[in-house]
Amino acid sequence: MTIHHGIEEFCSDGATVVTVGSFDGVHGGHAQLLGSLCCMARRLYAESVVITFDPHPRIVMGRAEGMQLLTSVEERAYLLAQHGVDHLVVVRFDEAFRTQSYETFVRSLAERVKMRGMVVGYNHRFGRGSEGRFESLQPIAEELGFEVERVEQHTEGGDKVSSTVVRRLIEDGRMQRAAEIMSHPYIIIGVATEGVVCIKDDAKQLPRSGQYDAVVNGKQMSINIDNRLVLLDEKVTGRVVVEL
Repeated sequence: MTIHHGIEEFCSDGATVVTVGSFDGVHGGHAQLLGSLCCMARRLYAESVVITFDPHPRIVMGRAEGMQLLTSVEERAYLLAQHGVDHLVVVRFDEAFRTQSYETFVRSLAERVKMRGMVVGYNHRFGRGSEGRFESLQPIAEELGFEVERVEQHTEGGDKVSSTVVRRLIEDGRMQRAAEIMSHPYIIIGVATEGVVCIKDDAKQLPRSGQYDAVVNGKQMSINIDNRLVLLDEKVTGRVVVEL
């Protein structure tokens, strides 16, 4: 998977199929959407593209009080790559981006990334005033000649799947259920020094302090989480991927 910082940096010789969203946690609902994305891309002989945001839109819109994120951009990229996505475009979400119309954004995608298909979630909204939704995309899609597909809400064991649900489960210490909802272990990526990983990003959600069984760089290991520190059982140094 190739990572691009900004749509202007994206370059592809062929057509693309695009989905847009925060993808925090890359949970089971996201997995369903990504499956549809890659399926449409294969059918249209196109490359799959995920457009995500940094920082999270709720931060820019002043609605992030008390919210923590399940994944950093690096962690998001790590998980998206496992779904076979060809390209990840990280867009800076600022006031200028927030206030542009959905139509301007969609037209720019059709032109800049040669978009031939778009996959959206059941409740997806984007653009100024959240005007961009599945129904409003139809006339633009017909005019510009790209397909639009909507993916319905995903459930797991009767529970609705969303990043908010996963955050609450982790806050309550229900890590096993959180992993079931996400369809993968909870991921922490950081740099270890002599077996200690200091999570400097205060926005990153960590499980409650305590001892956990984990897989670190593919090896089974016991870890301790103490506030913003992840203490490994071995004195590992360098980049680590911790799976809880």
